[in-house]
Amino acid sequence: MIKPGWRLAAALAAFCTLSACSPLYVLRGAWEEGKILSRRRPIAAIVADSATDAPTRNKLLLVLQARQFAADSLRLNTGDSYTLFSRVDSDTLVTVVSAAYRDRFQPYTWWFPITGSVPYKGFFDPEDAEKEARRLQARGFDTYVRPSAAFSTLGWFNDPLLSTLLRYDEVSLANTVIHELFHNTFYAPGQAVFNESLANFVGGRGAIEFFCGRDGPQAQTCVTATGAWHDDLLFGEFLEAMVDDLEALYARPDLSADDKLRERERIFSEAQARFARDVRPRLRVDTFGSFTRDPLNNATLISRRIYYRRLELFERVYESRGGDFRRATHDIVEAARGSHADPYAGVAALVGPG
Repeated sequence: MIKPGWRLAAALAAFCTLSACSPLYVLRGAWEEGKILSRRRPIAAIVADSATDAPTRNKLLLVLQARQFAADSLRLNTGDSYTLFSRVDSDTLVTVVSAAYRDRFQPYTWWFPITGSVPYKGFFDPEDAEKEARRLQARGFDTYVRPSAAFSTLGWFNDPLLSTLLRYDEVSLANTVIHELFHNTFYAPGQAVFNESLANFVGGRGAIEFFCGRDGPQAQTCVTATGAWHDDLLFGEFLEAMVDDLEALYARPDLSADDKLRERERIFSEAQARFARDVRPRLRVDTFGSFTRDPLNNATLISRRIYYRRLELFERVYESRGGDFRRATHDIVEAARGSHADPYAGVAALVGPG
């Protein structure tokens, strides 16, 4: 067994980025992180163990391969992340709360050390998450509560692979590993939307590079990874158009707040119908089926948009570099570092108006 040792103290700082750093939360965070760290086992040892079942062994091998690809081919800061495995007690690691103003497309944010302002807040106890959502609803905010199977400590720890991720298919698992390792490499404080959208690009494009290079362009893994990124771009384009309609509505001075709330329901309904009619038939993997079933409000939309904001901009940089993924990622990161106030503007300068 690998003991947590001094890293538990650093865990408190890392978990302060997930919540309001209250004493009770820090204690709960220390307890939960302590359990995760105390259960770590080297992935290589589990793979070599004859008692390990074949599906688990194959997925753990995939994690090691994706991690090595991220280090060697993408030059990501992998450290020792994902060289260890830790089993957790449930399918949900944390429950995340998001909130937004009802009459404008603006998230409610929390400020934490290291990460700055972020439009979400994580809880280890689902009841605490629901309590926070009810508190915000009473103040008039839209809310969204969702489970999460993973998170990154942004390089503060050598993040272990958690058992919650083993239920993912091959492509989603490799995508997630590359996505989270990118957070270890680059994270702009106070720019959660940019950070997550860029990591989505790196995870999606990275999975294509990994599987198509390893298995060949005709392999199902390559086809699925390519289709998944195609779908992300398509959904991002659709979501941007919907947000434009909402922002135009919220900016109208001739409408009262109640009028805007009634009108936004029409926009929600029409957007879901348009998605089912025009977008979903064009999806290749179709991981967005829940969009037509889930209730919509500003919080649910902002939570989705975090991962899909201006993906086409990153794709344009990739194409302008002749499909050189590592070069494109490097140039995007450098441009973002040089434009702290608006990293999207820095990236846009790489390719000009589009």
